[in-house]
Amino acid sequence: MFYYLDGTVAHIEPYLAVIDCGGVGYACKTTNTTLGQLKKGERGRLYTYLNVGEDVFDLYGFATQGELGSFRQLLGVSGVGPKAALAILSSTTPEGLATAVITGDEKMLTRAPGIGKKIAQRIILELKDKLAKDQQASDFLPSAAVATGGGKAVEAAQALAVLGYSQSDIAAAMKGLDAEALPLEELVRQALRRMVK
Repeated sequence: MFYYLDGTVAHIEPYLAVIDCGGVGYACKTTNTTLGQLKKGERGRLYTYLNVGEDVFDLYGFATQGELGSFRQLLGVSGVGPKAALAILSSTTPEGLATAVITGDEKMLTRAPGIGKKIAQRIILELKDKLAKDQQASDFLPSAAVATGGGKAVEAAQALAVLGYSQSDIAAAMKGLDAEALPLEELVRQALRRMVK
């Protein structure tokens, strides 16, 4: 329904930003990461997700499309609701989440308030399963391994796929990066920077 909101940041409080668009204030639930990029009284843009249910009509907003994509991925995991997804994305970046899924780092996920070991394991399992199904359908990894030399580059490509990026976007973003010289999270971060330019 709403793709993004672009207007003046009218109000900020924990997990909430109000964006004034033409005299209407839209209250967006959001992450600490996004709040850190907004300043009251200045122009801001949030990519949005509208959660509509029987007793619910909540708008969520994120500073980047990558963060919105990660939020949607998390909502696809059974037992993970919007509150848990916001908590996770307030404690890590989208690339940090993707790296945690690929490396099986449940401790990173349990740093988020309200996220226990069981739900962290489910997030890792379900997002890895989704990635595996996507890879079977696309046959991406073998071509990525040949093109980039395998190893860390393949893990970075998997992490970007967890974030919802297409094969062609990933291949273009990874081209020319020195995969073996960079830590995995930095490799993912640099590839993401190339994609948003």
